[in-house]
Amino acid sequence: MGTFLLLMAEASAIASDLAEAEGHGGFSLNTDIFDTNLINLAIIITVLLVFGRKVLGKTLTTRRDTIETAIKSAEQRASQAAQQLKEAQQKLEQAQAEAENIKKAAQENAEAASKAILAQTAIDIERLQAAGAADLNADLDRAIAKLRQQVVAQALQKVELELKSGIADDAQQRLIESSIAQMGGEV
Repeated sequence: MGTFLLLMAEASAIASDLAEAEGHGGFSLNTDIFDTNLINLAIIITVLLVFGRKVLGKTLTTRRDTIETAIKSAEQRASQAAQQLKEAQQKLEQAQAEAENIKKAAQENAEAASKAILAQTAIDIERLQAAGAADLNADLDRAIAKLRQQVVAQALQKVELELKSGIADDAQQRLIESSIAQMGGEV
């Protein structure tokens, strides 16, 4: 690149020297190859083509490599994103299936718990009814026993009163005969 600038500076200096040497004459066509700098221009163009091609080629190659790398990187990222999307969709489907299974299990557990509670309630009701019936029977037995005690107590009071007032001879005779008959004896 430095050589190119040096050649350009020389060409420019030569062109200005030639313009001053000619003076301010009119427009003319100079056919002298050395005077018109055709050789210098050919050298400059050749140098530009040789060195410029390499620099421009390297720059274009570097740019192409950078673009290719960027494209490959973008393709890899797109591929990774597609893979991650696919994995995420699979995980979502698994999560939805798991949620559905949990929901079904919860419904089944709720139904089983409801049936168990109803069965236990029925058992408790039967037990309470049986306990109530037993309590009622016990109360009835107590009431009957109390009534018997009262009847026996009243009968004893009546008997005591009659014994205190005395039993008629006739009644005594019949009582003795009935007691002997009950024992199996004859009168």
